[in-house]
Amino acid sequence: MDLQPYLENHLVRLAPLKETDFEVLYKAASDPLIWELHPNPNRYQRDVFSIYFSGAIESKGAFLIIDAQTNEVIGSSRFYDYDANNSTVIIGYTFLKRSHWGGTYNKAVKKLMLDYTFQFVNQVYFHVGANNIRSQKAMKKLGAEKISQMVKAYHGEKETLNYIFVIAKERWI
Repeated sequence: MDLQPYLENHLVRLAPLKETDFEVLYKAASDPLIWELHPNPNRYQRDVFSIYFSGAIESKGAFLIIDAQTNEVIGSSRFYDYDANNSTVIIGYTFLKRSHWGGTYNKAVKKLMLDYTFQFVNQVYFHVGANNIRSQKAMKKLGAEKISQMVKAYHGEKETLNYIFVIAKERWI
């Protein structure tokens, strides 16, 4: 499974994240309200965002999310912890500019990622911060099931409580 394919539909394009994308992605991420419910609410700060960005590059599975109509960078998401033996992968670290909130764009991004990844795996997991009610609601709208919780430290950040959601291939198709 290629963790950074080019994916697109009528609303969004997902392009592999490159080190040269820092400024354009930081511009999209610099709104404090984007991060208020995330495990690290300070990701809008440049030095904190640089840790997030570093983890995205190191993951080798991160994307720029681009509005297909305007070519504006509107966020990021990534595949990580791909496990071919257990036929699983995790999708996460997703954020969108507030101008693109409301479900339509998030659903379009996740549909692209899920349609692609279910060619290779049988289950997709999501780690969602326990306080991130907005993302938990989005998971349920996608048909993901909350199955457990865990304490997780995101790349370079402190440990936080996260809920684990899953979508099985047979429930998606």
